[in-house]
Amino acid sequence: MQFPESWLREFCNPSLSTAELSETLTMAGLEVEELKPVAPPFSHIVVGEIKATQQHPNADRLRVCQVDVGQAELLTIVCGAPNAREGIKVPCALVGAQLPPGEDGKPFGIKVGKLRGVESFGMLCSARELQLSEEHGGLLELASSAPVGQNIRDHLQLDDTLLTLKLTPNLAHCLSVYGIAREVSALSNAPLKQLEFPKTVCAITEVLPVQVRAPDLCGRFSGRVIRGVNPKAETPAWMVEKLARCGQRSVSALVDISNYVMFELGRPTHIFDLDKIKGGLEVRWGRAGEQIKLLNGNTVTVDEQVGVIADAVAVESLAGIMGGDATAVSNTTQNIYVEAAFWFPKAIAGRSRRFNFSTDAGHRFERGVDPELTVEHIERITQLIFEICGNAQTVCGPIDDQKVAMPATRQVTLRVARATKILGLPLTQAQCAKALVSLGLQVTEGEGVVHVTAPSYRFDLQIEEDLIEEVARMIGYHNLPQTPPCAPITAKIRPENQRSTFTVRRALAALGYQETINFSFVEERWEQELAGNPNPIRLLNPIASQMSVMRSSLLGSLLQVLKFNLDRKAQRVRVFELGRVFLRSSTVSDTDTTVQGFDQPMRLSGLATGSVDMPEWGCKVRAVDFFDVKGDLEALMAPISLTFKPAQHAALHPGRCAQVICEGVAIGYVGELHPKWRQTYDLVQTPVLFELDLDVVMRRQIPQFSNVPRFQAVERDIAVMVNESITHDALMQAIRSAPTAGLLKDAVLFDIYRPKPSETASSVATAAEKSMAVRLTLNAEDTALTEQQIETTVAAVLANLTEKVGARQRV
Repeated sequence: MQFPESWLREFCNPSLSTAELSETLTMAGLEVEELKPVAPPFSHIVVGEIKATQQHPNADRLRVCQVDVGQAELLTIVCGAPNAREGIKVPCALVGAQLPPGEDGKPFGIKVGKLRGVESFGMLCSARELQLSEEHGGLLELASSAPVGQNIRDHLQLDDTLLTLKLTPNLAHCLSVYGIAREVSALSNAPLKQLEFPKTVCAITEVLPVQVRAPDLCGRFSGRVIRGVNPKAETPAWMVEKLARCGQRSVSALVDISNYVMFELGRPTHIFDLDKIKGGLEVRWGRAGEQIKLLNGNTVTVDEQVGVIADAVAVESLAGIMGGDATAVSNTTQNIYVEAAFWFPKAIAGRSRRFNFSTDAGHRFERGVDPELTVEHIERITQLIFEICGNAQTVCGPIDDQKVAMPATRQVTLRVARATKILGLPLTQAQCAKALVSLGLQVTEGEGVVHVTAPSYRFDLQIEEDLIEEVARMIGYHNLPQTPPCAPITAKIRPENQRSTFTVRRALAALGYQETINFSFVEERWEQELAGNPNPIRLLNPIASQMSVMRSSLLGSLLQVLKFNLDRKAQRVRVFELGRVFLRSSTVSDTDTTVQGFDQPMRLSGLATGSVDMPEWGCKVRAVDFFDVKGDLEALMAPISLTFKPAQHAALHPGRCAQVICEGVAIGYVGELHPKWRQTYDLVQTPVLFELDLDVVMRRQIPQFSNVPRFQAVERDIAVMVNESITHDALMQAIRSAPTAGLLKDAVLFDIYRPKPSETASSVATAAEKSMAVRLTLNAEDTALTEQQIETTVAAVLANLTEKVGARQRV
């Protein structure tokens, strides 16, 4: 919420400086996010009127102007602006003036100068030169009523400050300048200007027929017919300036009036072109397939969950969000219908996000707008329309006010003892009552309790804690006691056999991966296709239509990151994410950290594509494959050994996917992306992905002392013929399970040989066999190995290979 300080002080002017006002608002929960001056510092710039102009004798693009600045004589000023002409009033920098600093950071001083032989005693300024806007098409033209010689800062009220408040969703009553003034009055005890809404005399009896058919959508609907308006009327400069300082550009007089009242009083309204309405209006829920072209140019399709205002032919407005283009006011509009309604917040919340846009009206209505003042606000709009767009033919009809389902009055009780306990501050009943009364709340007192009847504009006052918060805001958060905890605070020491997530991140970064952080809300299609989850956990109010479910896998998020980088011509992508996934589980019960029926484990997921290493002259470029990522996982978990078992996963290639097993427990998957998903995502190269349980990844083996062997190790090579189906893992398990009395220290496969067809015909080998050569490392702790021990150990390994995998020694 952005607004100028001067507008706020029109309603409530406390004896506080700008800085003190900002601090007071922030300490009351209305955080002032930014304070910015309306204009940079400059001096000696006044309102000047061009009395005469003539062509510069030595320059085609320059004109010599005679300018009245309220002095005894006219000033001669040379100007090159295209709109420099007789009769206009513009900012004039006098000799000695200091203009705002330029790009070098130094102020620009005005001196007597000579341009092409003609002396110039000042400078006529554009808005850009004064850094009031980026407009630089010519001089800044002022109103004809501007007093000649007046300081331009006083005339344009440039000694003002823009305040930007970062409001929480429960402070909907502060989404207007008057609403903030009401808070300032309560905080500072400064008087609040009471609003007056004079009734306009009705010269006609015309009423547009309106039917409210959805009481759960619209609780109150008010409207008025106004005929004979001047749509081409110019918006007053004061209104244009106030809207600009609220971040709203001027559109047309009628639209500006509606926006002005929204910022002033917090009520969005809509003005229809009366002649474009077919029949009457009907307020109802939409029907499937109905379409409307909105004021922003978008054409949207509504359904039964979206409220609309329709005439006899078509939908003319999205209720509480945006009007339609068909009935929008234009330069040819003569007759209008002004609408002000109360829309239930739940009926508006989330609707605009379904269409991928947001509006100021929707932002306010989904938080709650006062239902009691629709008639008064129409009177305010009528008053402004008559003042700005009115003429002798302008007349209005009576206000048609339909109260269909007004929200019930709520009474909330505050226990003083409860407030004292929560705030940690000794409070009296009088203090609580005073704080609540200052906010304009209706208060009655009992024994130790304060009963509050919430006003119509306070949708956030629902329970006792809301009143306690109001008391804390009025006292000021900076006045709450800073009580240190009484209990001793001791650091939670991490077990020695567990490493931190920071260590895991550093290890992956050392392997060349970069961390990415993604939303836990994902597209439902990802869950079905990439996680094989047909029943994901749905969000009741998603922030976007493509983020409607909670993820049960991190793979979809990483593929989105990959696609984002590839679209920007990244050649090599290696990313990982540590994040939580969300699974349905009947075994989980309610605790301080868990929710019944939902498991929320942490996972580690990664993705690699592109070349294995960065390009360099000494080696050929090779694309990353399954075994590269498998090696990364083994390096990450070292010295804990991993095993890999062929498996199936919805997102991974059916023949290039493995289940990762750590100490006999399956902890995740690794593999190439499934070809159909590669085609869906339009990927040139197949990425390799993995996803593991983070709790297992964080385990580590505690180092244990062992003596360095005093005797030299012995190596023996064996080659065995095995069936083609025998894997490396099966071979190694058979070798390590052999009875070697602890003499076998290591075994490494160093060669695989498949006999050629000619060799199989002349030997005992068959086409379904392969030769696997293994280097065995033998050693003893306390003595040198004898030849007999070596031979016995090798024979034990060979015998176990024969028994376990059907191997025979190759000769």
